[in-house]
Amino acid sequence: MSIPLLSTKRYWVCPNCPTEAVSDDPRPHTKFHECPGLLGLTAPMVPKGTKAKVEAQEREDYIGTEQIRMHEGRPVMSVVTTRDEGQDVAVFAPTATATAKEL
Repeated sequence: MSIPLLSTKRYWVCPNCPTEAVSDDPRPHTKFHECPGLLGLTAPMVPKGTKAKVEAQEREDYIGTEQIRMHEGRPVMSVVTTRDEGQDVAVFAPTATATAKEL
């Protein structure tokens, strides 16, 4: 008697570049990559066959001295994935910095 094995492989694509990937993790997850189509921003991939668009969202608030991500010379706050069922957002938080002084 043979027992069929269920495959846990998931196939991922990027709508902005030719990058493709395969994952073998059975837990829910999303694959990310540094997307050449978004000038190196870390962006999510979508399951192969999913109709979606992935776009960088410009930051619209005051920046001050914060260290933030830039895209085409403009500050970026997130990457938005839009599908027929809704949207997902990956947010880029500002980088924390610290200085030390001798006592």
